[in-house]
Amino acid sequence: MNAWDMEHYQISDTSEILSPALVVFRPLVRQNIDQMIRIAGGASRLRPHCKTHKMAAVTQMELAAGIVKHKCATLAEAQMLADAGVKDIFLAYNLVGPNIQRAVRFLDRYPDVRLSVTADHPEPLQQLSKAFAGRPHTIGVILDVNTGLNRTGVDPESDEALQIYRLMASLPGLRPEGLHAYDGQNHQTDVEERRQAVMRVWEAAARLRDRLLAAGLPVPRIVAGGTGSFPIFARLDDPAIEVSPGTTIFHDWGYGTLFPDLPFAVAALLLTRVISRPTANRLTVDLGNKAVAADPPMGQRVFFPDLPDARQVLHNEEHLVLETDRASAYQPGDVLLAIPRHICPTCAWHQMAWVIEGGRVVDRWPVTARDRWIDI
Repeated sequence: MNAWDMEHYQISDTSEILSPALVVFRPLVRQNIDQMIRIAGGASRLRPHCKTHKMAAVTQMELAAGIVKHKCATLAEAQMLADAGVKDIFLAYNLVGPNIQRAVRFLDRYPDVRLSVTADHPEPLQQLSKAFAGRPHTIGVILDVNTGLNRTGVDPESDEALQIYRLMASLPGLRPEGLHAYDGQNHQTDVEERRQAVMRVWEAAARLRDRLLAAGLPVPRIVAGGTGSFPIFARLDDPAIEVSPGTTIFHDWGYGTLFPDLPFAVAALLLTRVISRPTANRLTVDLGNKAVAADPPMGQRVFFPDLPDARQVLHNEEHLVLETDRASAYQPGDVLLAIPRHICPTCAWHQMAWVIEGGRVVDRWPVTARDRWIDI
């Protein structure tokens, strides 16, 4: 279906929904989970990233579908996953400072969880080892590979990569658990161009894996890909690969436009109300930049399917002003649905999501891990 075909987003009674609101359409979440599993070639090859939804309820839907390995970016997200019942958690972030002791406390509280983190430098590795040496729990460490994003990670072709991995394997309290190859820079809309770029990432990671194995070091997994590239990694016949899409769970306007080949439905929208008609061709709605991700440029943060030609001319903390020739068709109190361009930080603006099924509000889901700290 079209990613924003509005017949799939009917809500019979919006009178109790406080706006601006995050509204999640549960059947479409189920559909997206099924698509993720189909593309991955089975639930066992998936390690989805919870950074998009940050919700225990969504995690439990994934667990019910057989997805038992999960990925996150903060210790709060790790805690949300553990509380939801996940036993295999990959925290894809380099731990430094107080977060090292937080990881110790995390495993003290959840001793039955297998926790892994990333690293790309000897000093934090040594600090992590010092924190875990002699304790009843070890922590897995996955070497972060620089795939060309140049955000974190080591050059997979370098001697440094081999040296750091060897250190991971030698330090007490640590378990060497493989490689992390996130290629968030691969946003090519042309599928063949994207495939070629992803294959360059994979070939470099695979060469590093082969060097490590030749040195007698274990490499049990390669966690690879994001939303746009995970289908390409999934087609590779290598048992070490775990693919880690994130945005696919809710999808959004940005990836729906950038990756038209991906068969996912937008499952989370924003409900907003008209609050003013300041001029003949203007509507003001209560969807300020404290309710939607503000990392896209102003004017491109949301898409209104019912007003596709509206220009977003002013965006303040609690106001969004639209210019449209159809302004006269709307009155204060009227409801509009908007599709965020970037759903992941949008979710973090909301304490809860209103859950829709069969055109009715059926539940409210807390966005538990929207904060960086819960109580660990």
